Amino acid sequence: MRWTNNSALPGFILVGFSDQPQLELDLFGVILFLYLMTLLGNTAIILVSLLDTKLHTPMYFFLSHLSFLDLCFTSSIIPQLLVNLGGSDKSITYGGCVVQLYVSLALGSTECVLLAVMSYDRYVAVCRPLYYTFVMHPRLCHTLASMAWLSGVATTLVQSTLTLKLPFCGHRQVDHFFCEVPVLIKLACVDTTFNQAELFVASVLFLVLPLSLILISYGYIAQAILRVRSAMGQRKAFGTCSSHLIVIIVFYGTIIFMYLQPAKRRSKDQGKFVSIFYTVVTPMLNPLIYTLRNKEVKAALKKVLRKTSQLSGTL
Repeated sequence: MRWTNNSALPGFILVGFSDQPQLELDLFGVILFLYLMTLLGNTAIILVSLLDTKLHTPMYFFLSHLSFLDLCFTSSIIPQLLVNLGGSDKSITYGGCVVQLYVSLALGSTECVLLAVMSYDRYVAVCRPLYYTFVMHPRLCHTLASMAWLSGVATTLVQSTLTLKLPFCGHRQVDHFFCEVPVLIKLACVDTTFNQAELFVASVLFLVLPLSLILISYGYIAQAILRVRSAMGQRKAFGTCSSHLIVIIVFYGTIIFMYLQPAKRRSKDQGKFVSIFYTVVTPMLNPLIYTLRNKEVKAALKKVLRKTSQLSGTL
C-alpha cells in the first residue's frame, strides 16, 4: 500500500517504550521533572540576562540564545512524549510529525553551531583578553547568532524535505518516541542510499566540524590556563572548562552516535535512550553548568527576586 505524504493521511504510531509499561511510568515522572527544571532554569537565564545590565555581554548574549533554543527544542518533543508515556494512545498526526521533524531538526542543528560560536567567544575571552571587546563587538555577535539560526533552518529544509518525499508505503509504526530523520528513513519502502549519504554529509558538517572547532578552542584555552601561576586559579578555570566539556561531549557524543552510526549496529532501544540525553538531559544541564554556578548570575537572580518580592509587597 503506497500513499503520498500529506496532512490528510493517517498519522504515525510512536512505539517508544510501549513494550515496557513499568518503564513508561518511571520515565514519565523523571522526564516531567527534568522538563520542568529545563523550563525553570532556562527561563531564569533569559530573564536575568535581559534585566541585569551587568550581564549585557557577549557571553550572556549567546547564553540567552542557547536557553531560548533549549526551551523551544524540548517543547517541540517532550509534551508529545509525556502524552504518549502517560496514556494508551501512542499516535501522532501526520501534520504533527512533520512539524516536530522540521522544528526539532532546525533547533538541534542550530545548537550545534551555537555551541561552537560560544567556544570561540570563550577562546577570545581567555586567550585574547585585551582584544575581547574589540573582537566580540555587538555586530559580530548578532552576525554569529544569526548564522547559527539560519544554518539550522537551511539544514532542516533540505533534510526534512528529502525525508518526507520518501514513500512510506503504509508503514505507520515509528520505533522511537519522536519523529526524527534516521528513524523515518527506516520506514521507506525504496532504496534510501541517497538519503543516508546526505544525512552522513550533513552530520559531518553540523556535528563533527563544530565539535572539532570546540575542542581546538578548548585546547588553546587549556594552554592559556596552564600559564596561570596561581594553582587556585588553574583549578577554578579547569573546573569550569571541564564542566562545559562534559555537557558538550554528552550532547555531541549522543547525537553523533544517533546520526553517524549505521542503524544496523544499534540495538532496538539503544537509539531511544541515547536520544533522551540530547532531547531531555542536556537542555536541563545547560543552565546549571553554564550559568547557575556563576557568581554573577547568582547575584543577578537574587537581585531580580528581591525586586519581585518588593513589587509584590507594595501591591
